[in-house]
Amino acid sequence: MKRFSVLLAFILTAMAVVAQTDTNTIAGPPDTNAPAAQPGTNEVAGQTSTNPAAAQTNLLDFGAQTRAMSLGDCIQEALQHNLDVQIERTAPQISLFTLNSSYGSYDPTFDFTATHQRNNTGPEFEFGLPVPASTSDQNTFTPDLSGSLPWGMTYDLNGTVQDSKNINFSISTNIISTNRLALLSQGASGSASLTLTQPLLKNFWIDQSRLTIRLAKNQLKSDEEGLRLQLIQSITAVENAYYELIYAQENVKVQQEALALAQTQLDQDRQRMQIGTKAELDVQQDESQVATSRANLIAALATLGTDHRTLKNLITDQYAKSFAVEIQPTATLTAPLQSFDLQDSWNKGMTKRPDLIQKRLLVERQGIQLKFDNNQLYPELNLVGSYGYNGQGAQYDDVFTQVGNEDRPFYSYGAELKIPLSNVSARNNKKADKVTLQQLLLKLKQFEQKVMVDIDNDIGTARSDYEKVAARRQARIYAEAALDAEQKKYAVGKSTTFIVLQLQNTLTSDRGDEIRALADYNEALATLSLDEGSTLERHRINIELK
Repeated sequence: MKRFSVLLAFILTAMAVVAQTDTNTIAGPPDTNAPAAQPGTNEVAGQTSTNPAAAQTNLLDFGAQTRAMSLGDCIQEALQHNLDVQIERTAPQISLFTLNSSYGSYDPTFDFTATHQRNNTGPEFEFGLPVPASTSDQNTFTPDLSGSLPWGMTYDLNGTVQDSKNINFSISTNIISTNRLALLSQGASGSASLTLTQPLLKNFWIDQSRLTIRLAKNQLKSDEEGLRLQLIQSITAVENAYYELIYAQENVKVQQEALALAQTQLDQDRQRMQIGTKAELDVQQDESQVATSRANLIAALATLGTDHRTLKNLITDQYAKSFAVEIQPTATLTAPLQSFDLQDSWNKGMTKRPDLIQKRLLVERQGIQLKFDNNQLYPELNLVGSYGYNGQGAQYDDVFTQVGNEDRPFYSYGAELKIPLSNVSARNNKKADKVTLQQLLLKLKQFEQKVMVDIDNDIGTARSDYEKVAARRQARIYAEAALDAEQKKYAVGKSTTFIVLQLQNTLTSDRGDEIRALADYNEALATLSLDEGSTLERHRINIELK
């Protein structure tokens, strides 16, 4: 009868093991009949086992709010609230203001000068004789409008109007009397003229104003590409963080299943030990496995918390408000089949990568500077001409009338030539610019080659990761089958605790490797789009820069 009881207990234990084992998912919260200890733990025979759900609550205290978000939702949030994007968005605005200010060099300048001058020379006495005195008053008004034009010409529209009043005193003395005479003379004069200066050599093709404008335009284009680059980098970072969050959640499930599997094994072996079919050493091995699984689960939960915070930091500019919100990804990790065309990817990289376009703009910028410095080698040869009208009369009205009648013209024309004798500065500036341009061209070629190598590597990595997904999935299926078979052998006493625990570890590792491979493949596709510069196109995002 005693042998029959032992055999019956052994059969019931084996049936429990088979019932609790599934080929896909090993279910199982720990034995609910075990004595309760602290919240979130089960105390069995002096050993503490972690409840996976309680452990997750303790480590990921996000509060009651949960927000389901797709990858597209996260990208849209990042486009609006990512701080790196917001910072980079200001760069083109600043460059546009700088460009607009550079056109200020063509703003005309209006000057107006008004002066009054008085001169009194006497009377004085020399050798006891009187010297005639004189007093003069003069008012002068000079308006002037000057500026420059986009082809290098400068203009100066100048006018002058003045009136003068002179009083001369004369003194005549004779024996009988002394006579004092005052002679008054007054009048007004003026002119209006236009003076033009046109460079023919130096400052003809390009001058400082045109240089500043072209460099400002170049900088605006570069900053616009910098914004596109930041958008691509931020979107790629969101993609990677999103996939890492899904991986972390799935990995927590894997570790929970591993802990449940180890706890079930421990509980069953304790029952077997109580009926004398298992040694205490086997139970100690099970306890070690439970402790290891619990530590792995804690680490997985900590990683999940970190990945949550990483993603939230990328899609919000108010972290304090979103701190208590748990992001729940709506997507799952899949491995979509994608064809790869190296030549097409290279073509995308050569034409769409913002950082590569920026380097080409840098070469263009240096070419503009070289053109300016080359023009500064020429001597100054300027055509100069002026034309205007004079006016004169007793009053201002007379002057304006005569100038308006255009009957008293004056003009001049000619040329001026300035030749620097050594021109050391301009010659060495040009030489330095040529070497700098050669250097930038080499750097551009180096970067283009790096882009091609990066894309080639990305395609190789993506292909490898895709094949790795299938291999990892197959390994996980085999591990599940091997553990199931070994547990059946273990139930009838044809296997050992060590082998079963070893297969449990293998299954947990293969499950983790499978979801890791899925995450790596999706992140490899995101990296390929980043290096191609096609991330915006891939997500159908159209950016219009104003």
